[in-house]
Amino acid sequence: MKKGDLIGITCSSSKMDLQAAEYARGVLSSWGYRVHLGITVGTSFHNFSAPDELRLEELQDMLDDPEIKAIVFGRGGYGMVCILDKLDFTKFRKSPKWLCGYSDITTLHSHIQRKFGIATLHSMMCSGITPDTLDNEYVRSLATALKGKPYRYTTAAHPLNREGKTSGILVGGNLSILANLSGTPSQVNTKGKILLLEDIGEYRYNIDRMMYNLKRAGWLDKLAGLVVGSFVDGKETDTPFGQSEYEIISNLVKEYDYPVCFGFPSGHTAENYSLKLGVKHELKIGAKTILTEQL
Repeated sequence: MKKGDLIGITCSSSKMDLQAAEYARGVLSSWGYRVHLGITVGTSFHNFSAPDELRLEELQDMLDDPEIKAIVFGRGGYGMVCILDKLDFTKFRKSPKWLCGYSDITTLHSHIQRKFGIATLHSMMCSGITPDTLDNEYVRSLATALKGKPYRYTTAAHPLNREGKTSGILVGGNLSILANLSGTPSQVNTKGKILLLEDIGEYRYNIDRMMYNLKRAGWLDKLAGLVVGSFVDGKETDTPFGQSEYEIISNLVKEYDYPVCFGFPSGHTAENYSLKLGVKHELKIGAKTILTEQL
């Protein structure tokens, strides 16, 4: 993107406080972009920002508008799947733009990757751009990605890592969303790909069940590599499951030989790098993990 380009902000899922969205708009503006705040920002309709029809209309308008070069979603939560099948991507395919978000936005990322093979941006949303995060490297990573600069992210080794070197197109996102997309027309093809997984607030037995869902559906068989981001606020029943989220995943992929890294800074934490889904990456796992965008 170039200075002066227009960014649209919309809440296609859950509601977002107007003041928080206006702060994020100010930050995006300080990067040199014009920013349009949609009418779904700061509104409320039960758990959603607005009724399905209004959220659909606004997102469709932003997808179709050739002047808008990126859409940064306000929040995740729930609601994208309710409008997904009514979206028309005809104009978007002719004139793609960055779609920036994670969590529930994984629905849109996966659908677009499966149907059109167009790159999208797994990144923090407006809700993650706050006075406390303004100057950190993760917010800066969004600015870097929007500018089109290649990135190289490094993180510390993890005891459960499986070392190795690989390359492939990066796909994935939120585990619970991916599991719910399994068997639908929006299920991404993971063969030869690097799969990213993260989640928040799930019971550990359900993490195990969702991973078995992916395994039985063939998601894990022929990966080039696996990148496991943050799994936070995990829950237990009265009887503890007996494994952490990372141990659950490690156990379910132990029969495969592709590289696997744990603890990558991506997901529902402040440590959330912007990653280009649908773009080829190189993954090196050794004394440290290095993920590099390939041009």
